[in-house]
Amino acid sequence: MKRKTQVGVIAAICSIAYAATALVAGPQAHAASDAVAEFYKGKRIQGIIRSSGSYDLYTRLLGAHIIRHIPGNPSFIPINMPGAGGLLALNWVGNIGPKDGTILTIPSSGLPMYQALGMYTDQLKVDLREINWIGNLTDSNPVLTTWHTAKVKNLADAKREVAIMGTTGAGSISAQLPAVYNNLLGTKFKVIFGYDGNDTVLAMERGEIDGRASNTWASYNAVQQDWVKNKRLNYILQVGLKKEPDLPDVPLLLDLATDDETREIFMFFSRVVAISRAIVTSPGVPPERVTALRRAFDATMKDPEFIAAVEKAHAEVSPMTGEEVQRTVIDTINTPKPLLEKVRLAMEPRPEDIQERK
Repeated sequence: MKRKTQVGVIAAICSIAYAATALVAGPQAHAASDAVAEFYKGKRIQGIIRSSGSYDLYTRLLGAHIIRHIPGNPSFIPINMPGAGGLLALNWVGNIGPKDGTILTIPSSGLPMYQALGMYTDQLKVDLREINWIGNLTDSNPVLTTWHTAKVKNLADAKREVAIMGTTGAGSISAQLPAVYNNLLGTKFKVIFGYDGNDTVLAMERGEIDGRASNTWASYNAVQQDWVKNKRLNYILQVGLKKEPDLPDVPLLLDLATDDETREIFMFFSRVVAISRAIVTSPGVPPERVTALRRAFDATMKDPEFIAAVEKAHAEVSPMTGEEVQRTVIDTINTPKPLLEKVRLAMEPRPEDIQERK
């Protein structure tokens, strides 16, 4: 009885303390919410779109619905800003655009990896630990595909025949993954730089290139539905922590590791790509606005109107919170140096395997 009495007294004290804190914090939280609503009232959120395809689709889908959940109900306008594999858009957001929470963008999924490795330091002019990660729309696996008429139709073919992959540039992970496959799996992929999303689609249809090294399964389902429906693609390989349910027979990179060191390298890439379509706002945004945007993102993911729009677009949503994404990005950038050195060597392409588009 004595122990129960002590527990009861402690609980009562905690309850009183909590109530007292709530009395103090409540008005402060309410005032902060009012300040956020007052700021966003009449404002316009700019959705900076780094490229066509799923980056464009997801930015517009999110922007059209998140504004209902942001205090003050701002409006939304999408702005296309392609270039440099997505670096142009992110550098603008990080260094030129307003730092007030009126900017949203989806950066290239490979950028945290590049910062960890110290790559493209002259081109990536934003510290990804300082921008504010609002949430991640999907962890859909990137899939390496070839056109249905290409000689390379599976992984065994890719070890015998050269397949030409089209990609954008430095800001795209599809520029590095083929080198990893060549170095650690014995494939013969050749990468041609200088294609944006639409160019890649047309080039595959024309037979100018054989395929695409990294495009998410969700993106194919949303943007190239006819390709999926009419079986226009060969699915060679997928990267992620688990297989896509729709692609049970497509090899998962993690399953192809033949030793502990290779598995460690493959796990690094598999974790990186889990942040497939993350939404961010600028660095330097007041914390209360970052929190408001994160909670607005979370609410949007459960919004019936948003879910209906996603289904209509044949898109996929498997969200992560902004806090989860921020931790993952920081952990990636802080990866131990010995592992980063192994990853860097695996990503080093042979000169004959890369070429600029003519």
